[in-house]
Amino acid sequence: MRNGPAVRRRRLGAELRALRLRAGLTSGGAAALVGWHQSKVSRVETGRSGVRPADVQLLLDAYGVGDPAQRQLLAALAGSEHDGGRHDWWHAYRGLLPPAYRDFISLEAQASRVRTLETSVVPGLLQTPDYARAVTRAALGPAPHDRIDALVEVRLARQDVLRADPPVEFSAVLDEAVLRRSVGGAGVMGRQLRALLDAAQRPHVRLQVLPFAAGEHIGITGPFVVLSFPNITDLDVIVLDHLTSSLYLERKEDLRAYTDAFTSLQGYALSPEDSMEFIAHVGEGT
Repeated sequence: MRNGPAVRRRRLGAELRALRLRAGLTSGGAAALVGWHQSKVSRVETGRSGVRPADVQLLLDAYGVGDPAQRQLLAALAGSEHDGGRHDWWHAYRGLLPPAYRDFISLEAQASRVRTLETSVVPGLLQTPDYARAVTRAALGPAPHDRIDALVEVRLARQDVLRADPPVEFSAVLDEAVLRRSVGGAGVMGRQLRALLDAAQRPHVRLQVLPFAAGEHIGITGPFVVLSFPNITDLDVIVLDHLTSSLYLERKEDLRAYTDAFTSLQGYALSPEDSMEFIAHVGEGT
């Protein structure tokens, strides 16, 4: 958890602080019970420092928390005891990636299900190298070639979640504009559309097109991503991207609103089968 998503650290810290106060303990008193310095308790509660699941259990014991579901949730927020392996490859790019992007990659790598509405570009998990390069170049403007190359490497490395065992379940609703907007020129776009058709053949990938003919719908408010995690729905996160930052929503009412919105958009969109025909038809014109 030390290098885990800041959004997770902040939530865990807030939960632990609330439990400490409920137990009638000061941060110094809690530290004394578990053999820590008071400053460590403060750093954990403010999200400035991560904490191992085993240490979370120590705090929960000190606070008299016996509810198994609550203990499981807080341990999950702390992450794995072994923060290595495939879930932290992006640390090699730490100097290149902004914190918000690192947080997103970390959450995406741990998710069991990803649902996304895209209104402008192909989802990152399905982008071809040339398409990813064109999008990255447009986003950065004049930038050194090696920086663009590295960011494209990151984009492509993220796609390993679709080839993992088990792979992430990926569902996307794509506005027709995603298909019509020529990114990188006709050749790049043609290959990207064919890549979408290939991706849709995977059993864990579901693509639907939201045609212009659908008219107004809730998706006109902008793109979003719903990240879901194994076993514990309380860990689900909504991600909204802005030009210079990302917003993470975790309140149950927000999660319900966006998951309902995604279900509604799937109803407005073409079926997966009709969507493939639509993409193929657009591809014929590139």
